Amino acid sequence: MENTISLYEQIYSLKNLILAFKKARKGKTKKIYVKEFEENLAYNLKILYDELKNQTYIPESLKTFILRDPKTRKISKSAFRDRIIHHALVRVIEPIFDKIFIYDSCANRIGKGNLFALKRFDFFKRKVTNNLHSEAFCLKADIKHYFQEVNHKILLSMMRRKIIDNKVIELIRKILINGQFKEGVGMPLGNLTSQFFANVYLNELDYFVKHILKAKYYIRYVDDFAILHKSKEQLEIWKFEIDNFLKDRLKLELHKDKSKIISLSKGIDFVGFRCFWYFKLLRKRNIKKMIIKIEAYKKGELSKEKLVESLNGWLAYAKWVNSYKLRESILKEIIKKDI
Repeated sequence: MENTISLYEQIYSLKNLILAFKKARKGKTKKIYVKEFEENLAYNLKILYDELKNQTYIPESLKTFILRDPKTRKISKSAFRDRIIHHALVRVIEPIFDKIFIYDSCANRIGKGNLFALKRFDFFKRKVTNNLHSEAFCLKADIKHYFQEVNHKILLSMMRRKIIDNKVIELIRKILINGQFKEGVGMPLGNLTSQFFANVYLNELDYFVKHILKAKYYIRYVDDFAILHKSKEQLEIWKFEIDNFLKDRLKLELHKDKSKIISLSKGIDFVGFRCFWYFKLLRKRNIKKMIIKIEAYKKGELSKEKLVESLNGWLAYAKWVNSYKLRESILKEIIKKDI
């Protein structure tokens, strides 16, 4: 009888570790820590292989820094070797969970993302308003301190429903403990595993909204979600029920200041865009972020190479909204410096 390879063995296989290394270094090949790891690649991967196989692997302490863009966020960065482990884990277990996620869970999934969410929002908007001929409303909601409040015990119980290999569960537990905000609670913002675990954790909310409340027009992007409906009163009821569900089942709650019911005609701030009745604009902070980089370039604080890299990403993002004049003015500001 042929031996089957366990889930845990698939994670630490050298083939998987090599593929995980390639994923982890993508876009970071010039970083010193990547070059150092690559100098003795076979040796370094063998160490990871042995540590995982023998279950002696322990993640290194996270490096934490504050990012202001202009919103202040605390980002925790894992060591490069740990990021390889994260990719190795997610590569193997993500397909198991992805098939149970709802179609409109849009963040950190292959073929999806914020532009996919934006298109779905437009599609739902047209459906609920009879192609923009009648009034409708949106519950635009945000979960308070989401990554800081994820409960490890609840998350691990969700993982166990699909994963029976205890060695995989123990590896997940080690990764969670390394980034916790307090004992048994929280995940670091910035880790690939945190992004994946976020979808697993809030899949419970997705099922509640879609199958218990039977909300037809629901989209979630990480902890940011929108529900569209013709009735403002129905959204008020759902908002109350969702908040109770989050508190009772997931030990979370809606952000009171950021969870509101708004007429679609007044415009909805969603996935980095301001979505109005007939047009879309970029968020003001997104524009400000690009202007700050241009000013840093003018002062000589940012290289042209870095500016062009940021600009290309920003332009690709901005073209999805009504921003022709804005893009022209941004390009003119850069040209002024180079003349």
